[in-house]
Formats: sequence, C-alpha cells, structure tokens
Amino acid sequence: MAAERPLPNLWHTTAPAAPETVPLAGDRTSDVAIIGGGFTGLSAALHLAEMGVKAIVVEARMIGFGGSGRNVGLVNAGMWVKPDDLIATLGREAGNRLLGELGDGPSLVYDLVARHEMQCEAVRNGTLHMAVGAEGLKDIQDREAQWKKRGAPVEVLSAEKAQALSGAEGFAGALLDRRAGTIQPLGYARGLARAALAAGAEIFTDTPLLGAERKGDFWMLKAGRGTITARHVIIATEAYGGTIAGAPWKAHTQELTILPYFQFATNPLADNVASRILPERQGAWDTGLVMTSFRMDQQNRLVFGSIGRLDAMAEGTHRAFAARSVRKLFPYIGDFRFEYWWDGRIGMTSNNLPAMHVLAPNVVSVSGYNGRGIAPGTVFGRALARHVTGDTSAIPLAETPIAPDPWRKLKTAFYHAGAQAKHLIDRRF
Repeated sequence: MAAERPLPNLWHTTAPAAPETVPLAGDRTSDVAIIGGGFTGLSAALHLAEMGVKAIVVEARMIGFGGSGRNVGLVNAGMWVKPDDLIATLGREAGNRLLGELGDGPSLVYDLVARHEMQCEAVRNGTLHMAVGAEGLKDIQDREAQWKKRGAPVEVLSAEKAQALSGAEGFAGALLDRRAGTIQPLGYARGLARAALAAGAEIFTDTPLLGAERKGDFWMLKAGRGTITARHVIIATEAYGGTIAGAPWKAHTQELTILPYFQFATNPLADNVASRILPERQGAWDTGLVMTSFRMDQQNRLVFGSIGRLDAMAEGTHRAFAARSVRKLFPYIGDFRFEYWWDGRIGMTSNNLPAMHVLAPNVVSVSGYNGRGIAPGTVFGRALARHVTGDTSAIPLAETPIAPDPWRKLKTAFYHAGAQAKHLIDRRF
C-alpha cells in the first residue's frame, strides 16, 4: 500500500468511535463481497443486510479511510453538472432519472441518520453556492432556473442576503438549496458501518484485496490473511482504488483524474464570532475556477478548503492562502490558528458524471462522484445492493465500457501545480 504523509484530520478527532472490527483471517462465504469501506460500500452493505442478503465488506485500511473520512461534509443534491447539461449528456429519460434519484439523495442520507440514530452532527438547513463576480452570479441564476423547473426548492439570494447567511464578504450572491445540509462525514461513515453490522453484515478492516479467481458461478477473493467466496462482488473504492499494488479490478481508476482537495480547521471561535459565520449552519462553496469551501462544525471551528495537496512542498503555500482567505472573507474574525489540516482525492471523470461498469461477470462498480460523494455514494450503494439481488434497472446509469483517459496523470499534476501557483498569489491585496 502506498505510504501517506500523516496529517491531523479534524474528523478523526471529533467523530464517534468506529465500531470494533478486525482483519479477515481464514475462509468465509457470502452472497456479496464488497470492496471498500466508504459511503458506497457501507450503504450497499446496510441495504443488503436489511434485505436479508449476506454481505461482507473488506476495507484495506479503516472505515472511511478514503474520501469518506476527508470530505467537506456537504450533503448536496444532484451532481456538480447543471441539470440541462446532464440531460444533454445522458439523454432525457436517463438524465431525468439520475436527477430524480440524486435530487432525493440528501433525504436518503438524513433518513438513515435519523432511523439509525447516527451521531454525525447532521444539520439540514441547506447549502450555499456562493457567486464570485458577475460570471458567478450568472452561473447560479442558470442553476436556479434549471432546478426550479424541476420543482426543487432553490433560491438565488442577493449579495446582502448572501452575506447575512454566510457571514462572508465579497460575494455577488448565493444559491440556497434547501434540500441539502451538512454532516460530520467520518461520523456518518462510522454510523453506516455500525448500522450495517447491526443488520447482519460483516466488515473486516486492514484487509486489502489481493487477488481474485473465478470458480464456476463464484468468485474466490484473496483478501488480507483470508479468502471470501461470493457470487457477486461490488467494487466501491472510487478514487482510492489504485492504491493497493496487485489488486484486481482497478481499470476503472484509469478514467479518473485525481483532483486533490485540502482543508484547514481553526481553533473553536468565540461565540460572538461563530454566531456571525454561517449563523444557520449551512455549508458553502463558491463558483471560483479554483473552488473554495467553508463551513462550521459543532465546536465552532471554521473549516476552510480548496483545491491542492498538502505535500511537504505545497503545504506552506496553501496554509498561507487559507489564512489570507479566512481574514478576507471574515474580517471580524480576530486572532485564530489552524489546529487541523488534511487532504484527500476527488475522482473526476471526463464528463463530470459518475460511471457504472461491469468489470467481470457479477462484478460491478460505480465511480466518479466528481466531488459529490456523500449523497450519491449513499444512493448508489443502495442501487448496487438492489442490482446484485436481481433488480438490474436499479442503478440510474447505463453500463458503459471503461474509457481510460490518457491525459489523467498530466491533468492531475496540472491541478496540483496550478492550484499551488494560484494560491501563492491569490487574495494578497
């Protein structure tokens, strides 16, 4: 497994403890084997177990190790792509179905949180898409019009109202989406794991998938120090699927450009300051070419993020940019310090939409959430569970062949270097 530079991640500190799990040892049988212990895999395991189907999850590291434990925590509806553009890509029937499923995605997330009493700082007061300049305002106005004709409760706010709801200065307006909200993402992942275990699923951590062999109608998977024999396999590794040397079924990662994203979290802010920043506790992100995001947690910490990787060379640049941005957005903030900082990978596809692949007989995956992991991951986990139990129309995507992107490594490097260069000079004046 590729080594990672350890970073202090806020979510690891404030999430409830993970349920007790152990590495796989010995031989197991299951109806479905699920590779990956993030939102998608855990949602699939929970929904399978609730249907009475035996499911085993194997996770190479720990529950929520990948994007599920590094997410901003915005539970957004739909995809980043505008509705009309999504339909233009997928066609009217398929596009409307995907929009419907993902538009209802936050409801599925918050229903699961309530039903299983998950402790994950869940707040459903909407999210704010902040407009940067006249171009950004036009963008959110287009989004409002396209979602409203589909009956979505969205509203473009004036610059004054946007400042009042966000506490941030300098934006031309904001799109408020009342379907959406925020959670503590690792707390949610651990909550899904706990609920899946309670329903009868099994989860093994520190258990990388090392090999697979087809035997009749079944797969024999070598994982960690054991094996799993299963009729169906769900691959739910998303942007972290290529990190295990020698693991099978990684071809889908060759169509994902990796967009690095970092976050810095402040010390708990004084009540008189914290009450002015996102007073209704929406989460926010902007329309900037190099996007930034900000939200609050339950301890009154401000969490600020943007594109970039916190390697040893780039961390100082991104840290300085984050500090300048916080002071410019919230000039009343006073003294603060960053107590936590971490980064993660976003899997980007060429059309900015997820893709569903049949990687081998009875082996299926959905990947490419393009920065919308929480609600889509939960929705597609449920859909994958239904798919492997016989409902072949459950996944709101057509199966497509893997389309490797020959430029993915170059684009990944460009995102990292470009963000660092922009953050070196941005918001200095």
